[in-house]
Amino acid sequence: MAMTKIDIIQNVTDKLGLAKRDSSRIVESVLEIMKEQLSKGEMVKISGFGNFVVRNKNARRGRNPQTGSEMEICARKVLTFKCSNVLKKDLNGN
Repeated sequence: MAMTKIDIIQNVTDKLGLAKRDSSRIVESVLEIMKEQLSKGEMVKISGFGNFVVRNKNARRGRNPQTGSEMEICARKVLTFKCSNVLKKDLNGN
């Protein structure tokens, strides 16, 4: 089961003993700051967690999987995440 924003807010409330309204404002603020930085094309680096980076993908030729016909895939920006070595070790139990 995926963790949702509401779950994150509830965890912040439980761990810090804050009111749910305050926890919600904190989580929303952090996410808004991250969105603003990423929309400017800047990297978001969270020590011990990982890096969020916006990358540009060039236009390219592709195929429609249903019809098999060739089509142009437009250039676009994609968000990538690379976890830190600390998180990798935690995930792998090292």
